[in-house]
Amino acid sequence: MTTLDTLLDEHGRTYADEAGISLKDTPSPLFELLVLTQLLSARISADIAVAAARELFSAGYRTPEKMAAASWQDKVDALGRGRYTRYDESTATRLGETAEKVRSDYHGDLRRLAERADGDVGAASRLLQEFDGIGPTGATIFLREVQDVWPWVGPYFDDKALAAATDLGLPTDPAELGDRARGGERAVLAAALVRHSLS
Repeated sequence: MTTLDTLLDEHGRTYADEAGISLKDTPSPLFELLVLTQLLSARISADIAVAAARELFSAGYRTPEKMAAASWQDKVDALGRGRYTRYDESTATRLGETAEKVRSDYHGDLRRLAERADGDVGAASRLLQEFDGIGPTGATIFLREVQDVWPWVGPYFDDKALAAATDLGLPTDPAELGDRARGGERAVLAAALVRHSLS
């Protein structure tokens, strides 16, 4: 078994998949990824962020409309069930604001963000950072996870992923590394490398 096979067998799962998001280029899953990105952007463990996302989605808050319509307390309660307690109140407020911004700026559809970026990954990163609570790290998470449904983003391997590739003796050129992805699933490979770097 190669190093790459071992890596993918041990860590080959995106954070979106773990959060129960069936990621595709449609409004609801893209919004769910934005929510997950916001949760992962706080100084909190990825496991807790994923659990909190699952609770929000189980409560039905999978669209900007549903998230905006949910009361602040309902969002706090869902975050609490996911043990996202340290930042639950500020995050509940932020999630409501994010939902409203997606509705007002993108008519509820983040594919319009992709259109506005017009194939420029740097522009997409800047647009993502216009959401309160999403900085450069958060934008990186979103872009890393979305690259298989927005192919123009990839191959997207951030510094953490490339450091892990170096550690494992894998190529560090993004195009060459992306070519090694099983079934062309570059997001899975990128997530596996990041999980390796954190383990």
